Amino acid sequence: MVGYDPGAQGATLTPEEAALAGSAAGMVTRAIISPFDVIKIRFQLQIERVSSHRPEGKYWGLFQASRCIYTEEGLSAFWKGHVPAQLLSICFGAVQFTSFECLTEVIHKTTPYDSQTAGVHFVCGGLAACSATVVCQPLDTLRTRFAAQGEPKVYRNLRHALSTMCRSEGLLTFYRGLSPTLMAVFPYAGLQFFFYNVFKNLLAPPPKQKNSGGNLRSLVCGSGAGMISKTITYPFDLFKKRLQVGGFEEARVRFGQVRSYRGLLDCMVQIAKEEGVRGFFKGLSPSLVKAALSTGFTFFWYEFFLTVIRDLKERQRNGPNR
Repeated sequence: MVGYDPGAQGATLTPEEAALAGSAAGMVTRAIISPFDVIKIRFQLQIERVSSHRPEGKYWGLFQASRCIYTEEGLSAFWKGHVPAQLLSICFGAVQFTSFECLTEVIHKTTPYDSQTAGVHFVCGGLAACSATVVCQPLDTLRTRFAAQGEPKVYRNLRHALSTMCRSEGLLTFYRGLSPTLMAVFPYAGLQFFFYNVFKNLLAPPPKQKNSGGNLRSLVCGSGAGMISKTITYPFDLFKKRLQVGGFEEARVRFGQVRSYRGLLDCMVQIAKEEGVRGFFKGLSPSLVKAALSTGFTFFWYEFFLTVIRDLKERQRNGPNR
């Protein structure tokens, strides 16, 4: 089970083990969901209204956008920014799950609340994600810039992007969009852990079949939790992406109009005025597909690697006695 489990005292995780399982889960999941992330970012950064009846922008549907990117940029375009994205996923998974395991343990031992309740998972999940966001925000900005650029590329590689952005925009540019990110990540991650806990309890097998279908159940519960959480908090993710590409108009102009925003409030007002309420949910379809896969596989692989680690510890403990 995700989080500190007082019923499994003999297999309590160390912070290092939680970090290892979290980073491994993030790495595997990122490789799977990268194409949906690239498509989602392209939609989020497109100013024109999204409509299949009267298409104004370059991208107006999930399959149309996929075909367009593939035709113009090739298959590798769906993994643009994959190196910073992988670094982001590995770092974020390690920090988030380590923080979550530690926070649930602290709450269980210092408060009257049970560490395995949905409410505790909401609070600890949100706080853990906020700490991971602050640590990993520069990698997220780099990932967004790489996914946004068309052909020819503005940044040749990660090193070139770092030097160019530092020289032309300063160090603070790596933390653009941090405010809406933190505003969104607490409820988003909190709801992920909350609904995952709820669904896991609802779909728990009878006691005699405790281990049956555990991995599939983790995938299904994580997918459902991801879709609900993403729908509720999606606009803040869009605001973050728009702010992160400020000053990057030379790449964005290749696939649509561009806008500059003075801050979060100005970004919200301009989008509402020019693109309508539907503008807050541009890219929601690929984002929901991505959220279902990302959250589902993250919990799936995290629990999978936890099981592997616990089995190895059990074998080491029982080895000399056999």
